[in-house]
Amino acid sequence: MRHDPAREPTVDRGRYTDTVTPWEQEDWRAAVLVWVEDALAAQGLRTTGRLWVRLRPWSVLVRVAVAGRGAVWFKANPPASGFEGALTAALARWVPGQVLAPLAVDTDRRWLLLPDGGELFRDVLEREPVEPRAWESLLDQYAALQHAVTAHTAEIGRLGVPGARTPELPDVFEALLGASQALRPEDRARLVRLRPRVADWCAELAALGVADSLDHADLHEGQLFHPAPNRFTFFDWGDAVVSHPFCSLRVPARRAADRYGPGVLPRLRDAYLEPWTGSGRTPVELRRAVSLAWRLSALGRARAWGRLFPAAAAATPLAGQSAASLLELLEEPPL
Repeated sequence: MRHDPAREPTVDRGRYTDTVTPWEQEDWRAAVLVWVEDALAAQGLRTTGRLWVRLRPWSVLVRVAVAGRGAVWFKANPPASGFEGALTAALARWVPGQVLAPLAVDTDRRWLLLPDGGELFRDVLEREPVEPRAWESLLDQYAALQHAVTAHTAEIGRLGVPGARTPELPDVFEALLGASQALRPEDRARLVRLRPRVADWCAELAALGVADSLDHADLHEGQLFHPAPNRFTFFDWGDAVVSHPFCSLRVPARRAADRYGPGVLPRLRDAYLEPWTGSGRTPVELRRAVSLAWRLSALGRARAWGRLFPAAAAATPLAGQSAASLLELLEEPPL
């Protein structure tokens, strides 16, 4: 992958045209390309064709064509999401087949090289009709993953995954509220009045006794591969957090409800809860935990918007996104 003017990359900046990422640094780019080339060579592979590069305030993603294999994907994370490579490698050991197993990881430089996972669930949805039961399958499989890795929660934290454990969520709320500069005065006042209820919700959720685990925090149809019927592969763990596992349900359930209508939500909830049954908690208690976690999941999403490259953070107006997520605390859960 040595420099060749005929193979200049195609660069996608989306709507973040002024975002500054490490890709703008020639030395950094060169080091990345050599690292990828060497990692592939160690497995008897070589690059071919042009690069496709996606630059965002929160990641650098490069599609690298590989002779005889299709493609691999390089990802660079900002410091606040720098745990993703180590977490992905650990998940590949703990729940093999559920996530993409990395081809290479450089934890110091926050680099990750992944194989191609096949067709995204989003692409399947755009191409053909998909019954809601497919979403039930993905939620059941994802909940089983969360249940399986609960035993590794302490190790997940040691990998650098941020903590937002259920008893700590009132402190997370206070920190977000104090740091937000994008809230309108009237919205800030509404959130301030919510303080006692946030504390009560967190205490009640903790008392229900479902252990904290891994929350993907952004599990939508673009973060899932769909390699076979009723099979899904989960990826893109840069927003992950150690928190109440049920906080993960909100994003995929809302996406499904947008597509099929709110009538699908009870079945999706029950499919998600299936791996958590038999733990001594009643269905009523588990469903109450879903309702509480649905609302409190807004805190993890609000905090994730701050995981940007340092240069991008100064120039990218994403504080409004964090404030919008924080305001979701005010919404009544549909379940």
